[in-house]
Amino acid sequence: MSSVRSQVPGHTFEALRGQLLDAAATFAEGPAALPEILQGLVDDVDHSLAEPLEIFPVCHHSPASALAMGRRLRQKQPKVIYLELCEDLQPLLTELRNCRLPVALQAFASDLQGFPAAWGPLNVIAPITEASAEYQAIAYALETPGVELVLVDRSADHVFQWLPQESADQPDQPDQAEENLHGDAVGVEIGDLRPRFAELEQYLLHHGKVRHWSEWWDQYVEQPLADADHDTYRQVMTLIGSLFRRLTPEDSERLASDEERERYMWTRIRAHLASSGLDRSEALYVCGAFHAVSRVEEAGSTPGTPDLQISPRSGTEWLYGLIPSSHSSIEAQFGLAPGSVSIASATWEKSLRRSGLAPFRLEGQKGTRRRSTKALPAPAPATPVTDKLSEYLATAPPGGGLDEDELRGWCVDIVRLARRNGYLASTADAIAVYQTSVLLAGMRGRLRPTPYDFQDAAITCIEKDVVPGRRDVRHLCEILLGGDKVGQVGYDALPPLAKDVHDRLAPLGIDLQSRTIRRALIDLVAQPELAGCSRLLWRLQYLLPGRAVRTVMGSRRLGEKSRQESWDLDLGRQQRTLIELGYEGVTVEQVLEQRLRRSVHDPKATAADALGAVEDSLRLLESPRLTDELGLRAVELLAAERTVDDAPLVLNRIRRLIAYFESPAHPGGRLPTWCQQFVTAGYAHYCTLLPTSFADEETGVRQVAAMLGFLFSMEGLALSLGCERTQLELAVQQSAPQTPAKTALFWAARHQLGHLSIGDLREKCDELLANPLVVPSFPQYVSGFVHAMEPVPRLSPFVVETLSKAFARLPDPVLLPWLPNLITTLKQEAAELVPILTREAGRTFPGQLPTLDSWTAPWNRTQAPVRTGPQAPAAQNHHPLARKLLDAHPTTALGVAGLLGQEGAWTEFAVGKTGASGSISADAPAGKLFREFPASMRAVADLLRG
Repeated sequence: MSSVRSQVPGHTFEALRGQLLDAAATFAEGPAALPEILQGLVDDVDHSLAEPLEIFPVCHHSPASALAMGRRLRQKQPKVIYLELCEDLQPLLTELRNCRLPVALQAFASDLQGFPAAWGPLNVIAPITEASAEYQAIAYALETPGVELVLVDRSADHVFQWLPQESADQPDQPDQAEENLHGDAVGVEIGDLRPRFAELEQYLLHHGKVRHWSEWWDQYVEQPLADADHDTYRQVMTLIGSLFRRLTPEDSERLASDEERERYMWTRIRAHLASSGLDRSEALYVCGAFHAVSRVEEAGSTPGTPDLQISPRSGTEWLYGLIPSSHSSIEAQFGLAPGSVSIASATWEKSLRRSGLAPFRLEGQKGTRRRSTKALPAPAPATPVTDKLSEYLATAPPGGGLDEDELRGWCVDIVRLARRNGYLASTADAIAVYQTSVLLAGMRGRLRPTPYDFQDAAITCIEKDVVPGRRDVRHLCEILLGGDKVGQVGYDALPPLAKDVHDRLAPLGIDLQSRTIRRALIDLVAQPELAGCSRLLWRLQYLLPGRAVRTVMGSRRLGEKSRQESWDLDLGRQQRTLIELGYEGVTVEQVLEQRLRRSVHDPKATAADALGAVEDSLRLLESPRLTDELGLRAVELLAAERTVDDAPLVLNRIRRLIAYFESPAHPGGRLPTWCQQFVTAGYAHYCTLLPTSFADEETGVRQVAAMLGFLFSMEGLALSLGCERTQLELAVQQSAPQTPAKTALFWAARHQLGHLSIGDLREKCDELLANPLVVPSFPQYVSGFVHAMEPVPRLSPFVVETLSKAFARLPDPVLLPWLPNLITTLKQEAAELVPILTREAGRTFPGQLPTLDSWTAPWNRTQAPVRTGPQAPAAQNHHPLARKLLDAHPTTALGVAGLLGQEGAWTEFAVGKTGASGSISADAPAGKLFREFPASMRAVADLLRG
């Protein structure tokens, strides 16, 4: 401690302190706090440099910080590096060898204990790029024997513990303006150096003649410090951190949170120093410049300073892994300007070539050259610290930027890229971009253009009113600078589930790590061994959101199995979704089973949701035990429901399931016990709720129609399982609909029960059309009859007849406003009924246009008197078409005759002399049936006609 402090005497920055105080006196009309702030800046630098434990201030994803870190590690060669990063992420660092940068360290939790449920799932990420000081420190520590790396920042659990929990809302996340591989994770970064005051930022941007903070930082910090020595870099970064810290209000919540972090980190550092016995001068503390000037009690080496009492972690079980990251994701996560990380990466590569510095890289790191095995030179001896700030502040920044050859090459390349992407660019545009870049640099007070000037010039000269392709010129400039690099997690660093997926899909012979969409063709007839791959792909498509796995050809509905399938696989670019799926289980089947169970036991789950889970279980899993469990849960949910909002879904899904269980595709060919229980429970449940639903105004017509559809279509099965038809009859009798649409449904229900004939329904509709007071509401009756085709399908001819009468007789003021509503209703609520209507209309109306003029609707035809012999007076007044239909269907007539006790043979249809008018011989079988059983024959004729 004494040796280091002797190198930083108190008078080292006296000259600078005096100059700043003189400046403050010159601007005495400014704020009264100005002298205190300026003097405090120098005091903070002096205090930070006097600490025996060397503090290395950095800015995240800063090429200047990465270059300075590489130089300092070679000079000092510390034995321990303390890094500002979540301490529980340390086991992941060795897995970086198997990845292609950029990637992000991730902590993930879905089962929360001690946090508001609305926060879940919790997600913390820390992105790593090669052009960052922390990666240089990690690579040095992991590749150098005898060096220890210690992460000292809060754990992921403490990150959320320290968030205010007064509100149950999810913690605020940054806006995701572009595609973000990090999702809605909370980002953890080293060295956030954005100023806390918007006024200061605007002032710097205005006088620096730049558009955003990233450009200001590149122009006035990155470029001047790229080739600076260690002392200059350290003092300048400490000064910047002190400036922003002193501009932060002391009572702000952000400052309080930062100080809590600093207490946490220094407590961890002091505990490690005490346990290891290491001398402070042999260690290096890497943190953000804002934290480098911390004055908390726990900081430093003052004896007797109390440590922070760190609370224990909550009961939340955290899962850890690596996910791919990208430049655009980092920019979106931390609010950086678009393209700034790509420019920083290009600056890093350029600086390495210019300086000849060999960066530290992990052995075997994907996407990098082989690391040299050359041993590090002996550490340089410590030298006294001198004042570098005065010279730096008094010297104009060097004229960095693009030289003529580099700018010329960029201009040619951007025009080439623009032409490939549909722009009508030419050599003249390349010249214009070059001249505009130089012009913009001169207007902004720069000796040479920067990448930002070039980008502005390219947009100005090439971009037109319309972007011809998917990429605009700004995006093309980013591609020119290296593109939006997307990282990749190697196979060895994947969780067990992801490895299992790769292994099981290996027979497809497709590179799943590819960055392009791969097409998989599966012929299950020629290659039955690929059936396992097919099943896995269907499960992945169900579990993974987005377009990671997408079927092009093939289906897997209940009872169906495709013979050939085609898939688009994009698992290489969608690694994050597969990796996070691995946090939920060891195999895809385990995760799928857990999700199905979780969906049916959710507090908001309904019977329809449970039936959907049963269907998914049958489609995707071969687990009868799980299917029965989900089915029993559906029975419980149905019995507990007090509304019928999901009745249409319940009806459609239980119909599909029953059809599947009774089909040859299902082994056994019988309904499972839970399905029988569901039918009986549903029959009793809907019978109980039917009167209330008819009277309730909030219950829709579609819901009531679905209830009736369940009761009528399941009636035979329910009665065979012990239900009583009296329940249904009493429910219908107790119903008292109040709206026209439900009244039509009520009439249809009575017709299905045999209490109302088709003729009675026709009379009721004719009476409604004849009543001027009811005509305006007649379309609602028609809508009710349309929905009635669900529970009573044989009403479809009558519905076509009613619709035709409505179109023919309703006045235009009633008909025209109703038509859009009818079309919308059919499209949204009764789309499955439209084919039935269309098919029935095709049978009713003529199929050829010329016959339309002479065609008469069946319900409009006049009934001709029936002339028969004196032996058959009962057959009078019957429509001749009924007699023709009876003779046209002799088998039906014989069956009816047998039921009526009239056995005998059927003879030919005997037409009298007046056969043209439809008369019939009394000796013909039709005549005999009419004579003996007129009422029964009318009923049979109506059925045959209807």
